Amino acid sequence: MILAFDTHYFEEKAKTVAVQFKHWTDEVPNHVYNETLMGIAAYESGAFYKRELPCILSLLKQIDLTVIDVIVVDGFVVLDDEGALGLGGYLYEALDQKIPIIGVAKNNFAKINALKMPVFRGDSKKPLYITSKGLSLQEAASHIQEMHGEYRFPTLLKEVDSIGRE
Repeated sequence: MILAFDTHYFEEKAKTVAVQFKHWTDEVPNHVYNETLMGIAAYESGAFYKRELPCILSLLKQIDLTVIDVIVVDGFVVLDDEGALGLGGYLYEALDQKIPIIGVAKNNFAKINALKMPVFRGDSKKPLYITSKGLSLQEAASHIQEMHGEYRFPTLLKEVDSIGRE
């Protein structure tokens, strides 16, 4: 099984959503998890993970991780070519490096070159930027490339974003 996460912030609360699906080509999730937490930390420049990681870890308590093969997060797994951890990297460490993490970012991050891979989907001229831990960058990019949807952003990643905004 695969999990894809997204978190949306509303003043001092955050809604975290995860969609669970079996195959990269699935169009609809098998299950949707969500949780709203209050008292969320303020955004700290350069340390975004401090705000979002606790939300993801809290929601993961609802999920049987023994059936999860990969987790997809909105953002970067590493932040530079030396391997400085981003949100996905901190999640990988928090899960004792047992579940591979793929980061899917909509915008480029200039400090990273070798450890990210652009993925062009559909007719888009603008790529998604893929980073990973626990599986090769090529494999991670291939999985995101094969996800359902004819546009830049895969259907299930669009779905998890949409549910989070509700």
